[in-house]
Amino acid sequence: MACMASSIIAAPFLPRQVANSTASGNTTTPSSGGDIYTPPSGWEATSPGTILKLQNLNGSLAALSVFPQNLQNVYQILYRTTDSKGQPTTTVTTLIEPFNPDPSKLVSYQVMEDSADPQCAPSYVLKQNSKQGLVTQAEMLFIDTLLERGYYVSVPDYEGNQAEFTVGAMAGHAVLDGIRASLASANQTNVRSSAVVQLWGYSGGALATGWAASLQPNYAPELGSVIIGAALGGTPVNLNATLNVVNKSLFSGFIPAGILGLMASDSDLTAYVDSLLLPEKRDQFYSVRNMCLAQVLLTFPSQDVTTWFSRPDYINSPIATKALNDNNLSLQPTAPKIPLFMYHSKGDEVVPFQPASDLRTQWCGQGTNIAFTEDLLSEHATLFITGSSNAILYLQDRFNGNASPNGCTYTTALSSALNPNALFVFGQQIFDDLLAILGQKIGPGNW
Repeated sequence: MACMASSIIAAPFLPRQVANSTASGNTTTPSSGGDIYTPPSGWEATSPGTILKLQNLNGSLAALSVFPQNLQNVYQILYRTTDSKGQPTTTVTTLIEPFNPDPSKLVSYQVMEDSADPQCAPSYVLKQNSKQGLVTQAEMLFIDTLLERGYYVSVPDYEGNQAEFTVGAMAGHAVLDGIRASLASANQTNVRSSAVVQLWGYSGGALATGWAASLQPNYAPELGSVIIGAALGGTPVNLNATLNVVNKSLFSGFIPAGILGLMASDSDLTAYVDSLLLPEKRDQFYSVRNMCLAQVLLTFPSQDVTTWFSRPDYINSPIATKALNDNNLSLQPTAPKIPLFMYHSKGDEVVPFQPASDLRTQWCGQGTNIAFTEDLLSEHATLFITGSSNAILYLQDRFNGNASPNGCTYTTALSSALNPNALFVFGQQIFDDLLAILGQKIGPGNW
């Protein structure tokens, strides 16, 4: 597991056939995956979080695509949610039940999907023999260590059925409604309808987690009594800051993926971007709609994306500014009421540190309880690994009944990996993952 951060980016993958998608405003609808994605007639009139379909897919999940996961049950739930414009839409969550589960505990785990392709959603790529979604497949190893503690885990397709990557309201609504649907599935899945819930996500998964925490008081107030904590790492706050930092870097592929994700929910932005795309760059820009994260980064490293447009200052326009501000977490009116653990690398080269630190200050001033860790040595990809043990410790403490400290705390760590308690948990993670890869039953008390 210690090598996972580098292998995520460097490991080989099988490229997908790229569809021609050059017309402005084109969107991609999932074309495979079975009937679970097609809602029944009349679904629009249902309330957010309503279960529309549920199927058991036990035996279908794999870590890194090739290691089948030995689980008690795997359910996929199609549910009604709300898009960023306030309109009804649908998406899917994958609800995982370990052996010997504790049905009173549920984690909503938001993967680092970071893609404008709907078929890169976890409900697709966590399945055995998936040829795409290497990063999400690797996150199954984090999910395994939660399952080994007996927690049910819900993994929502939080970008929605149009892959609205970086669209905060879509992500937050989908996470909250995924929790509603999971709790409402008690009769079919055995998770308790009264279960306590926590959230966890890193990078793009933290974006979804942070938006869910911020939107919860107004959008899903009834969940305030059951959500007892959330962990967010490498949290994107200001998308413009990330666009500026990653241009010309190894991570420049995030730029077209992020823009296309915004375009999926914004027809004005779509028309604007399409009007500025250079003809010779059009096909490569739209090809990103058919790539998952690893393929995007490997296909478009060190690109000056400003040269893809007729105006290098393409971001500086009222239309683009509105899209970025609408999806700036720090500009949202409501602060989370649930306690948070936030961790971020001081030298993060993908998601700048300062906006996350400023968000912490802002939310603390609005009454949110936040334990914040500033990691001095890690980078974005390495903190994905080294910060995970502290996140697990935080979730574990909350589930064990240890209340989050009142107020806000700020810790500066040379490396998150040097916390003695975290080192012990990290060793447990490695052991849990080895057992899972070897096909052992996943859940407490099975070794």
